Formats: sequence, structure tokens, C-alpha cells
Amino acid sequence: MISAIGNSVEENHMSLVNGRHGIGTLTLFPTAYADKRPCGEIKIPTETLRKKLKVQEPGVTRTTLLALHAFEEALTDCGWTEGQLRTHDTALINATTVGGMCLTDELYQDANKESGGSEYLSSYDCGSIGIYIARRHEIGGIVNTINTACSSSANAIMYGARLIENGFAKRAIVGGTDSLAKFTINGFNSLHILSPEMCTPFDKDRRGLNLGEGAAFLVLEKEEDIHNRKVYARLTGYANTNDAFHPSSISEEGEGPFLSMQQALRAANLSPDKIDCINAHGTGTENNDETESRAMLRLFEKPPAFVSTKSYTGHTLGASGAMEAVYTILNLYKQEIYPSLHFKEAIPSTMLKPITAYQNMRVSHAMSNSFGFGGNCTSLIFSKY
Repeated sequence: MISAIGNSVEENHMSLVNGRHGIGTLTLFPTAYADKRPCGEIKIPTETLRKKLKVQEPGVTRTTLLALHAFEEALTDCGWTEGQLRTHDTALINATTVGGMCLTDELYQDANKESGGSEYLSSYDCGSIGIYIARRHEIGGIVNTINTACSSSANAIMYGARLIENGFAKRAIVGGTDSLAKFTINGFNSLHILSPEMCTPFDKDRRGLNLGEGAAFLVLEKEEDIHNRKVYARLTGYANTNDAFHPSSISEEGEGPFLSMQQALRAANLSPDKIDCINAHGTGTENNDETESRAMLRLFEKPPAFVSTKSYTGHTLGASGAMEAVYTILNLYKQEIYPSLHFKEAIPSTMLKPITAYQNMRVSHAMSNSFGFGGNCTSLIFSKY
């Protein structure tokens, strides 16, 4: 993975342990909101990424470069051979919200001055990222892209697992990517949900979210096919539901979040009291944090320890589900939980408080929540291996 708090899983882990966030002033592209809306920016220029990854093709966007960076770390870690990648039973499932739209301005400018078309035209489609990686690494099986807003890469993980479960793939690389762009900053600002300061998930005085960028990929295989490779966790439950309430808000009682958590538990054959911690969606917006809290209170007799790691990275949109799945897996693999940052006072209507200090604790089952615009809600459950 790569995010505002690290260029690898290990760097991300150290930032979480030390409570070190990556949210601040934008520096890599011009925008009127650079010093008005803090963001979780990866401080590596796009051209530096391009050179490091040896990408020479025209029109490859920052979104694709971040995905390629994370994909190649996952590939190196799992130790698959090139031959395994080329077989028909290796799947690649990518997810993104912004995709190539991060270069909307450049495409618009080219359209007004280039009669032959823009080099960014072929990258504008969300599927261009998965297509590029698949061609570069000669992926032989199913290649697909999911765009369900902020639940996109959680759904990519679920979809990859279902491909394996139903015999359409033997192994799958699943994840997501999104980069910061004027397109999303302007769009979210128009909704009046960008905070002018550091986001404060689940706090009474929360003022909105901070946008971020990043990418993360996970490798899924059946237990009998693992052989001697390292195993971080088991994916034991997953569910996707739809709140069907509003294009950008969750219903007051959190019906979609409640159902996605409930059905994920059912799929994992676990009772609510077996969940040791939750990586909440926790955007820091007025609507999300209260409705997610109410959903937890409906489902759990006593809600487990929960945090929002968006206080470290910002909200990375289509990448957030996969990034937070990695953080949830680290909870299990390292037997520890990382604190939410900037929290001071609980929401009066729910009085739920996230964990605010690093803890070593026993974690057997952990949940990760991702809720998207349009009410698309996904919960994943990972268990200790």
C-alpha cells in the first residue's frame, strides 16, 4: 500500500503505532483550496513515481501510478511467479472513484487545443487502471473494475472472494486506488462536507472530512493453495447492502450500515460479541458518524473498540476500503489497535467514544466498514489465522 502516512505497509504500520498523521497543506498541484482544506497528500511528485516505476507510456495518470506501486508491493510479498499471473485462474479486481478524472483539467485543455485528441483520453475511463496493470503484468484471468463510491475497494475484496468461492478464480489480487484532484476537491467542497481543519471522527464538534489519496492491494487464496506463503489473516465474512435513502447521506437509524454489519456477521457465523474491534467508516461528517454510531448501538449490546483511521490518511474514496482492510488485518496480525486522532468529546445522542490511545490487545475477529454515496454499504470481517 501507499498513503499519506507511508510508502509501504511497514511505513504505514509505524505511523499508526506512533499516532503520526499525514494530513496537511496541498503542495503538488495548484488549487484555490490548497491552504484552506487540509488533505492527506502523498509527498511524492507524479514524475518521480513515474520514473521509479519505469512507466514510459503517455497518458498514465497519478491514480494508476499509485495503484501500480501498491500492486507491485503485494506481488513481491506474496511471491507468485510470472507463470501464475498468466494463468486463466488469476483475477485482478481494482476499484476507484476518481480514476483518470484526476486529469479532467488537462483533458479539457487538450480538447481545446489538440485536434488529434488528448493523451489522457484513454486514461479517463475508470477501467483504464486495471487494464494497464493487467497488460503490464500479463494477468491471464478475470480483470474487472468496481466503482461504488467510497465502498468500491471493499466491494472489490468481496467480489474477488466470491470469484474464488464459486470457482471462477483460484487466486485474486484485489484493492483500489484514488489520487487527489481538483475534480474531487471542488466536488466535495460544493457539498459543504470538507473540514477547514483536521478531521475529528466521532467528535461532537466534527466539521467534515479531509480528502486523501492512496492505494492498497490484498492477495486472496484458498487455504489449501497457500503452501509455504505468509498468511496475515482469514477473510471470514462480508456483506453489501443499500441504505436507499439519499444520494449522499445515510438514513437516520443507519439502516444500510446496520444490515451490512449484521449480514457480514451472519456470513462469518459469528455473534456480535465476537468482534473485538471495528475500523469504522468514520468520515468525520455530521451524517456519517452519528448514523454509523446508531447502527453499532443497534447491533451490539456493547459496541467493541472502534477507531477511524481516516484521521491519519484522510478519506481516500475508492481506495479507503482496501487501505482500511490492511489496517484491520494489522490489528489481527500484530495484536494491537491504533488510536483515532483529534477526538475530544462524544456525540451527545450516542455517547460512543473511539479508542484514543495505542493498545496491545487480543484480537480474534475484526470488522472494517465502508459506506459509499448512494447508500452502498459494505462490511468485511477478518479473523486471526
